[in-house]
Amino acid sequence: APDVNAFATGMSRNKALVAVSSGLLRAMSRDEAEAVLGHEVSHVANGDMVTLTLIQGVLNTFVIVLSRLVGQFIDRAVFRNENGHGAGFFIATMVAQVLFGIVASVIVMWFSRQREFRADTGGARLAGRGKMIAALQRLQAAHEPAVLPEQLAAFGISGGKGISRLFMSHPPLEERIAALRAVQ
Repeated sequence: APDVNAFATGMSRNKALVAVSSGLLRAMSRDEAEAVLGHEVSHVANGDMVTLTLIQGVLNTFVIVLSRLVGQFIDRAVFRNENGHGAGFFIATMVAQVLFGIVASVIVMWFSRQREFRADTGGARLAGRGKMIAALQRLQAAHEPAVLPEQLAAFGISGGKGISRLFMSHPPLEERIAALRAVQ
């Protein structure tokens, strides 16, 4: 693909895959690509893919259980329904699932942003801090101005403002570069 992109996937360290786009290989120097690979290998070494999946699964379980408890409470306390589940249960459960689901998404995205900082540090250890900073700066240049539609900006790696920052999977590149510069 012509986009500058790389990712790690897999359920275990021994069955992981790191992929880079041809656009990344064309846009970055060898040192920058090495740092990106170090970043992705750090995701694998940290078990980030499995951990993120597990966190999402646990939070989804809490969302379902808590929303049903809220639905049951509303159905019994507000609508005084003592026989099975009434409309209050179903409506309250659906509303609670949406609200708890939003909170769960914020938690998952926070963890995802933290794992990016850890992978940046790992990439810096493997390839060198200067190379990792240069790679992030190259990404920053490649994503200026933002090419994503405003509705999808939270899923990008280059920005986000206001409340949309809570739903970003990657911290802003400026913050990632500043964090690497602060590492001794």
